[in-house]
Amino acid sequence: MDYDTLQITAAEGIGTITLNRPEVMNALNKQMRAELTHALQDLGKRVRVLVLTGAGRAFCSGQDLGDGGNAAQIDLERTLREEYEPMLRAIYDAPVPVIAAVNGSAAGAGANLALAADVVISSESASFIQAFSRIGLIPDAGGTYFLPRQIGFARAMGAMLFAERISAAQAAEWGMIWEAVPDADFIDVWQSRARSLADGPTLAYRNIRRALRAGLSNGLDEQLQLEAQLQAEAGKTRDFREGVLAFLEKRAPGFEGR
Repeated sequence: MDYDTLQITAAEGIGTITLNRPEVMNALNKQMRAELTHALQDLGKRVRVLVLTGAGRAFCSGQDLGDGGNAAQIDLERTLREEYEPMLRAIYDAPVPVIAAVNGSAAGAGANLALAADVVISSESASFIQAFSRIGLIPDAGGTYFLPRQIGFARAMGAMLFAERISAAQAAEWGMIWEAVPDADFIDVWQSRARSLADGPTLAYRNIRRALRAGLSNGLDEQLQLEAQLQAEAGKTRDFREGVLAFLEKRAPGFEGR
């Protein structure tokens, strides 16, 4: 598939998807949502880590309010269920870890697009804003699910009611993102993080993600049972055998993701 709104690269196990509508701060229009869903699903089968980032000075400014005519007449429920939901599920259900490399402003649905990733790495000049209430809407694109789990109920409520800009440093302090790094180091850092995951035990990563997510709703007994089940699976992998051997031989492991 050819992509008009994205730039796609895949090399050495790292798949990078760059939102590429810099003239509108990478706002999400219908075409971009469809292309992004397809790219995530397709690329996720061929690489060992996915990276989502933006072109220009923004990561993503959210919904393109100029897309499709009068924004007030758009069928929002249909748009969310048929276009946003598959896109977010493609991130959440990806078979490999997903990094959001937030290079600039992430607003509205753009902020929540980033928060759907497993790890968010941000440049220090970037910011996050739940801008929905400014136009009389509620947060969507998974924001009411992800944000309170990341920063707690009280902070999520304040962020959504006041719709104030949250700096990258504040986001890192609150636990909304993994790290905020100096702009000059940003690309090197996220590429290094992506390289680390691409070289790691892919199946273990998949089950770490599964276990952590389940732990948000499971009781202790259920979670201990799941841990035992997933650990049994991990113990049968080639990567586990290689990891133990590398430890005993005092060398770096050569994981193969199987």
